[in-house]
Amino acid sequence: MTAEELFPVVLAGHDALCVECKTLTRAPIPVRYIQSNSGPGTTLYACPEHAVKLGAGPTPDDVIGTR
Repeated sequence: MTAEELFPVVLAGHDALCVECKTLTRAPIPVRYIQSNSGPGTTLYACPEHAVKLGAGPTPDDVIGTR
């Protein structure tokens, strides 16, 4: 057994993958929420750099049209 196995790196705080660049960010910003038919929904996060580009809240793609 190695020292790395005995003492794994534990990151403090909330980490998440950015939906745009797919990198792990320690400052995730929620940008979308996906509703689920059964169970809890899923929150998608972005890094601070891409959160500005993606924006928060629903987009025209998220809104269901009423025709």
